[in-house]
Amino acid sequence: MVDASPQDWDKLRENHPALLKKWEDFREQYPEDNIEDVVNNPNHYNTGGVECIEGIEASMPEDAFLGYLKGNCMKYLWRYEYKGKPTEDLKKAQWYLDLLIDRIEE
Repeated sequence: MVDASPQDWDKLRENHPALLKKWEDFREQYPEDNIEDVVNNPNHYNTGGVECIEGIEASMPEDAFLGYLKGNCMKYLWRYEYKGKPTEDLKKAQWYLDLLIDRIEE
């Protein structure tokens, strides 16, 4: 497990972009090696035995939840060029879009 803070990653991105790129390539190549899946199953969204997205869905009417999913798609598409992790943000947008499609098709 990596104990780097968000500020540590920001410094790394600014000062050593090639090193960060090597780390991201490694994570994509070896996703099963105890490396957190920050797109599909981030550790910080599943604490206390409750998945965050399930709690959010349970807290609101269906139309509000669909709006939430749409808004998150838009958020990740809006900022993917600015955070330094464009592929990760596009995958997150796709994750929310896939869930929105699943809910619409139900």
